[in-house]
Amino acid sequence: MEKVILKSEVRTATGKRVAKDLRNKGLIPANVYKSGKSALSLQISKEDLDEILHTGAGSNVIITLKITGGTEKDKTVLIKEIQRDPLKDGILHVDFSEISLTEVLKVNVPVASHGEPVGVKIDGGVLDHVIWELQVECLPTEIPEKIEADVSALKIGDAIYIKDLKVPEGIKVLNDPELIVMIVKPPKVEAAKAEVTEEAAVEPELIRKKKEEEAAEEEAGAKEAEKPQAKEEKK
Repeated sequence: MEKVILKSEVRTATGKRVAKDLRNKGLIPANVYKSGKSALSLQISKEDLDEILHTGAGSNVIITLKITGGTEKDKTVLIKEIQRDPLKDGILHVDFSEISLTEVLKVNVPVASHGEPVGVKIDGGVLDHVIWELQVECLPTEIPEKIEADVSALKIGDAIYIKDLKVPEGIKVLNDPELIVMIVKPPKVEAAKAEVTEEAAVEPELIRKKKEEEAAEEEAGAKEAEKPQAKEEKK
């Protein structure tokens, strides 16, 4: 797992206006959380954070926060949450979780496919990527950047389950092992034809039922029409 250093400074002022002023200066407000302790307010460089997020480890990178402007010691953290502007996608705020390199933790790790399935390459099928992340338990130093699944041999209808994934030693996957991660589905054209064929098979049955209902209604109407005549004949 990649480790990086991020410079930070203790933030004493809080509030929306303060946060806006920081962002205008190219800084991002941040908090560091640890169980049983009050959150530590910091400010970090947006440019430095962007550089960290573009490493291979992504949001699971282990960060050493170099803290200035107070009495706090440097902290080892993982990114807990990033709040973004829904319109501009810019980073508004970052939450960090303080960790110990010797304590097991739970994190989400991306799942990626490797290769091109036979069912896609030859038969025109479609690879459906069902699960994009796995929750794993491991030491911070053993967090994998991603877990890859080799899909090259998959034919149409074949699937890779969580239990089929090759996970590095020391990594415990917490998801249900019977869940499908990836599956090769039939070509969309064939699927559409199958739906049309099914509809065509159902249509005659619907027409027959409709005709039967109409005939029953006509017969009932005829009987109702005959009732007055029968009364007249009795008179």
